[in-house]
Amino acid sequence: MSTFDLSAVETRILGSLLEKERITPENYPLSLNSLIAACSQTTSRDPVVAYDERMIEAGLQSLRDQGLATVIFGAGSRVQKYRHNLGDHFNLERREMAILTVLMLRGPQTPGELRSRTERLFMFGKVEEVEACLESLCAGESPLVRMLPARPGQKERRFVQLISGEPAPEDFPAVPSGIEASPADPRPSRIDALENEIASLKTEVQRLREEFSAFRAQFQ
Repeated sequence: MSTFDLSAVETRILGSLLEKERITPENYPLSLNSLIAACSQTTSRDPVVAYDERMIEAGLQSLRDQGLATVIFGAGSRVQKYRHNLGDHFNLERREMAILTVLMLRGPQTPGELRSRTERLFMFGKVEEVEACLESLCAGESPLVRMLPARPGQKERRFVQLISGEPAPEDFPAVPSGIEASPADPRPSRIDALENEIASLKTEVQRLREEFSAFRAQFQ
């Protein structure tokens, strides 16, 4: 199984290609302009960035060098378009691809957040289904996901993807001496429920925005 150590730009590009392949297949593969817009969305992204054309082109070239992206030309078109090659390196189910996509685009997530934020990529019926999928991705000699240590006072577990390499040190906050991290509470709190509901509403707004953007792109 292949391993990679992607930069933040390369991770955002790869995640955007994975996302758009699933939610806007009619516009996939993506042109350079569409990819720049996808990487710099102000919703469904964390952190929000503003990568310019030069940075995206450099990231694409690096992904191509690693066999993670390919440039193609559409029928009757001279515009270069790009697609990912993640399936050439990892044998992933659609549910696993959905979780990895969100982790690439939003950083470390809890199972509850993943359930809400993967709705357009794959519909998990219960949080337990997300947890089972995460366990599968964490297993084996070359895991693709890792559970992060709990932060002080944090109840829910967070998970990070490893396709881009080892997580940054800031994702492993130290627990102050004398303070024991609280164990995960399997019952969702009222705040968790509200956060999940807000995430679902944001997802729906993002879907409407992207549909409008795809419609407008047809006339550009």
